[in-house]
Amino acid sequence: MKLYHHPLSGHSHRAHLFLSLLGVSYELIEVDLAAGAHKAPEFLELNPFGQVPVLDDDGTVIADSSAILVYLARKNGRTDWLPEDAVAAARIQKWLSVAAGEIAYGPCAARLVTVFGADFRTEEVIARAHRILALVEAELQDRDFLLGAKPTIADIALYSYIANAPEGNVDTSPYPSVRAWLARIEALPGFVGFRKTRIGLAA
Repeated sequence: MKLYHHPLSGHSHRAHLFLSLLGVSYELIEVDLAAGAHKAPEFLELNPFGQVPVLDDDGTVIADSSAILVYLARKNGRTDWLPEDAVAAARIQKWLSVAAGEIAYGPCAARLVTVFGADFRTEEVIARAHRILALVEAELQDRDFLLGAKPTIADIALYSYIANAPEGNVDTSPYPSVRAWLARIEALPGFVGFRKTRIGLAA
């Protein structure tokens, strides 16, 4: 397997982290976003959207971080990470949607402002980040992971941008259950961290 990624992309880190947690063999290929490599014709053949990450599994190409998580869990028969029962599958899908929605437009967007100079309204995206962090905090007050006692791909989908939220000037100190959850993920065998930058509250 080849994972086309960028080390400062939380979407990329989700896929990288899950590959490592699964213990499967893979090769990391860094895409030079600053040089526009994600818009080059050869990369657009892999992903016409021009985004990382992209997984190439011996010719089977999967783009989109959530799709990669689902693919890897299903391909490796890991029903512990992606259960087959309807209720658990629906709950996981809800969190994958949160990752693509509230997380993307909250902590992810706030971090894009400081790390990449994105043109978002800083106060607005930080407020969104705190709203979703408060909701995640409430979910985690009586359980170790989002669905219960064990981690699933829902946890992996949310981890990266919440872990590095302080880079976007989002203070995570008011959320003790979230911070304990981050520590539990970081203690999993095979964990690989998301590269940090000294910026925002992390400076």
